[in-house]
Parts: sequence; structure tokens; C-alpha cells
Amino acid sequence: MPTEILMPALSPTMEEGTLAKWLVKEGDSVASGDIIAEIETDKATMEFEAVEEGVIGKILIEAGTDAVKVNTPIAVMLGEGESASDIGAPSKAAPQATQEAAAAPTKAPSESSTKTSAPPAPKADGQRVFASPLARRIAAEKGIDLTQISGSGPHGRIVKADLADAKPAQASAAPADSAAKPAAGAAMPAGPTADQVAKMYDGRDYEEVKLDGMRKTVAARLTEAKQTIPHFYLRREVQLDALMKFRGDLNKQLEARGVKLSVNDFIIKACAMALQAVPDCNAVWAGDRMLRLKPSDVAVAVAVEGGLFTPVLKDAHLKSLSALSAEMKDLAGRARNKKLAPHEYIGGAMAISNLGMFGIENFDAVINPPHGSILAVGAGLKKPVVGSDGELKVATVMSMTLSVDHRVIDGALGAEFLKEVVAYLENPVTMLA
Repeated sequence: MPTEILMPALSPTMEEGTLAKWLVKEGDSVASGDIIAEIETDKATMEFEAVEEGVIGKILIEAGTDAVKVNTPIAVMLGEGESASDIGAPSKAAPQATQEAAAAPTKAPSESSTKTSAPPAPKADGQRVFASPLARRIAAEKGIDLTQISGSGPHGRIVKADLADAKPAQASAAPADSAAKPAAGAAMPAGPTADQVAKMYDGRDYEEVKLDGMRKTVAARLTEAKQTIPHFYLRREVQLDALMKFRGDLNKQLEARGVKLSVNDFIIKACAMALQAVPDCNAVWAGDRMLRLKPSDVAVAVAVEGGLFTPVLKDAHLKSLSALSAEMKDLAGRARNKKLAPHEYIGGAMAISNLGMFGIENFDAVINPPHGSILAVGAGLKKPVVGSDGELKVATVMSMTLSVDHRVIDGALGAEFLKEVVAYLENPVTMLA
């Protein structure tokens, strides 16, 4: 029976994307693992692999189509012995079908619809379980619980072969949702509509800029962050003179290897080690619980055209300064070219946003959920300070502001973390111990 190829969810947060380019045409034979299309997500352009072998029978969504919802059929694949005449009408996107089913009276499915459409992808612990349409249909017919199956397809996707020895799941009562949603309250106040705003500037010369996927996502996530995360802010100043001298000495010694450490590299390392020193700050908010991480995975904001990325340096506490520097340069370069894979910018317990190179003295950053905090870093400036001996002197001083999710980190705990960051930056040799 013909198999629908659905718009994939290429990241846990993806809800829609742009079908940028087809790399196959109708009638082409493909094998599992072949690249068949390029999909633009809110963050990057990614290759889409076939999960089964067959022939492309019909392309349903043309190249260049944007806002294609996840699970929308985009093409139909024919199996052995099948022809284009076997293709029926495409099913609707799974999310839309689910909503319609909830609103409409229950109807018995027709034979043709059960053959051509696959059940929506199941979820485990709130995360989508990736499975091919054929695997989902077989699981539905045999009563197999896909959340208990390990996939052998590309990126862990469950394919037909993984179900060969699977046993039907035993029926059990669904547990009550411990994280039940609160009753709907008053609606959030909405801003003026696009038409209302346009009328305000009637007669003025302006250009209308269409929002791309990245800008839409940035707007949605940061609006959500400011509306739902109880931010509070902790500020500290750090004297950088010892770090600048230490950095200069290290860079001279590393020059032959082509390594040049930045102040930001030291900040990343200091935050990673501070998360180990204050492990209660190495946590994220997860709805009805917190997740406390063991490794120090530190995200760093990188400005790109039209938005920003936050690539994550995993296990940053275990890496040398030169290794962190090289990895950060690689991630930042690929972020600006929108070539990062989702696993490279998803995760981390905290983020760093450094605007010091633009001359910004200090600022308050917005937390990127589900992170527990974000450190806003300003420029290092020459300022008069009172030394430990009581004498007035000039020092290079940098302002830092830690934005904290109060659901995850309390004031004293955040202050302890920031104290550790300052200690590492003012005594940089300790980061090598």
C-alpha cells in the first residue's frame, strides 16, 4: 500500500517548516537513508532522509512552500508492485485531524483511509517518538506501544523491521495527568492587530518586512519567557586585570599552535566550573518539576542575520580553554551560516550573552526557556577602584548581570553562583587546576 511521507519534526520544538527544495522527482527510486529534500526550520536548513525504500509516486507539497505543519503529508511513496493509480487522497495533517476528531462525532474509518493514513506520532515524557508512517500503522493494527521500541532507522527512527518481534502492549488504565493544566483564567491582553498598526502609519513611507521562521520563533519564545518566567536580577562587577595579563601570556605561548583565547572563552569556562561548585544552579524548569544536570552544558548567544542562535558547549567543565575556544569558533561560524544541527543548539542549563564587544556596559538578558539563568556580560572599562590596601587605583572592570528563574534558583543560591564566577575570573589560574 502507498506510504505517505510526512513533514518531519527535525527538532523537539519544531511545529512547522519550509519545504525548501526537493532532491528527488516523481518516479525516482530511493533507498533508506537517501537525502530526498531540504527542510528549513526556524533555525537551520536541514537534509531530510528517506526512512524506507520505494519509488516517489507523487509530490504533494511543492518546493518553496512555507509554514508546512509537522505531520502534513508532503509526498507519497510506492512500494514494490504498486503504481500511481493506487494513490488515494492525501490525509490531513495529524494535529488537524486530531482536533477535528475531538469536535466531530465518532465515525467508523473507511477501508481506504486506514490504508493510506498513519496514526499521529506518540509521545513519551512529552517528547515525540519518531517512527515511519508504515511503522505507526503496523503498531496501531497490532496494538504495539511504540514508546517501548528502540528504533534502528536514521536518528533513532522506528521502522518496520523494528516491529518484527514486538509484542502487543497490554491494555492499562491511563494514569491521571499529575501536571493537569490550571483552569483557564482571564485572557492575556493582546496588542493591536497588523491592520490597526498599519493605519497608525497611513501616509508614511515604510517597508513591510515579512517575518521568517527564526524571527517568529524568537518573538514567540521571548514573549512566553517574559510572561511566564519570574525573572529577577543579580549584578556583580569583576576586575579583569589579572585575567587580561594571564590571557596575554597564554596567547603568546599558544601562538605557534594558532590558538588565540578570548575573554569570552574564560567566561564560558568560569561559568562551567561555577555550575559544578554550585550544583543546585545547574538546573532547568520542566513544568511540574526541575531537572538538575550533572555535566556543565553552557549555551552561548550568537547573533545571526534575522535573530540569534544559542549553541551549547557540552561538558564545558571538562574541556581546556583552547578546546572551548576552538569549539566556540566552529559553532559560531556554522550558526551564522545556519548549518547547526538541533542537538547543537538545544539543551544546556544556562546561557551567556556577551555584548561587551559592542561597547554595552551592562544590560538585563531574557532567559531562554527552559534554562534556569542567563548571564549578561558587558564591556571591560577602565574605572577608579579602591584596592585592598585602601589606595585608589585604576582597574579594568566588567559588569555582569545574572537573570534568574526564581522557580529554579533562589536569590542566595544565585548570589553564591555569581560569587564563584567572579572568583574564577579574578583568579584565572584556578581554572587550570
